[in-house]
Amino acid sequence: MKRWILSALLVIAFNAGRAQYKPAEQGSALTFTIKNLGFDVNGTFGGFDGTINFDPHNPSAAKFDVTLDAATVNTDNSLRDEHLKGDGFFDVKKFPRIQLVSGKVAATGKADTYRFTGQLIIKGTSRPVEFPFTATPLADGFIFKGSFRLNRKDFKVGGTSTVSDELNVSIVTVAKKV
Repeated sequence: MKRWILSALLVIAFNAGRAQYKPAEQGSALTFTIKNLGFDVNGTFGGFDGTINFDPHNPSAAKFDVTLDAATVNTDNSLRDEHLKGDGFFDVKKFPRIQLVSGKVAATGKADTYRFTGQLIIKGTSRPVEFPFTATPLADGFIFKGSFRLNRKDFKVGGTSTVSDELNVSIVTVAKKV
């Protein structure tokens, strides 16, 4: 009996450090809206990857380490997209991934709503980011949704131009059980 209990504890301890969920490409997207010459320009990124440990009953133990493929930038304008992939903007050859890593996740007191505090890394530049998000249970995972504002110049994305410095970012991540 003692051997069985010890084995069970070892399995639990081993699995506690493993990712419970992995971002699924289908249904996941990072969308953004930025003004250019006063008009809204919408775009998306895809290519989600990473690991997610999440238990809604213990959000303080949550860990998010999610990346996306910077070369997937899509604004429905192929010329603009190629320009955005260049070294003046996302420099996708040198910096192929954009990364979001949690430092702290906390419950907000509102059902299925949490607060993410962590780091956003673009072009090798890391900046703190904090935003509320929801976690909607699925049969085999969760849908995480959140949004925030950021300044593109904080990440050395683009120079002086007709493009606004501030943009709105929304993230939808479908996370499937590993």
